[in-house]
Amino acid sequence: MISYTIYQNSESAEWVTFVHGAGGSSTIWFKQIHEFQKKFNVLLLDLRGHGSSNKLKEKYTFQSIAHDILEVIDHLKIKSSHFVGISLGSIVIRQLAKCVPERVKSMVMGGAILKMNFPF
Repeated sequence: MISYTIYQNSESAEWVTFVHGAGGSSTIWFKQIHEFQKKFNVLLLDLRGHGSSNKLKEKYTFQSIAHDILEVIDHLKIKSSHFVGISLGSIVIRQLAKCVPERVKSMVMGGAILKMNFPF
């Protein structure tokens, strides 16, 4: 299982899950934790091969990385979550919403380059 950190809010049943980009880790979200924890339980993930997570032996695909996230939220018994992602995290969140839409309450995504066409 990939590495994760939770910040609980005992007065809330809602979750927000943060997914970092390629080459990053969950530490990029340190400025957001305090504000989001006022209303939500917060889940920070280190994607496979990033931060405190080990590289996994299976092939790296958007689907397999989304499965890693699903494994964590299943383990934590989170029925659904709001998701915030940047770059690769945005792409993985879209994949997760495609596979299990009932688990994704909302998505905030930034910095994802899904297709690049250059004229040269």
